[in-house]
Amino acid sequence: MTHQPPSAQPFFSALVVDALRPGVQLSASPAGTRKPNDRLRVIWLGRTRVPGIEAGVELRLNGMVTQLDGFPAMFNPRYEILSRQEHL
Repeated sequence: MTHQPPSAQPFFSALVVDALRPGVQLSASPAGTRKPNDRLRVIWLGRTRVPGIEAGVELRLNGMVTQLDGFPAMFNPRYEILSRQEHL
């Protein structure tokens, strides 16, 4: 997640990684690393925080995907929180 200083145009950004479910094979390069398209940069413009979005949260996103610096990105998507990690 990225936070901007107060003097900059506000936005909230998170890198979403495609979580693998049991029985789904990893799309990997021959070296065994994840492909760049397994990640998605999500950016909410005009906000410094998005309630419920934090590390470890499982999300469903809905929006148009574009390219930003060569990687897939989505601006101001609709989202649904599917699950959260519990902290002990």
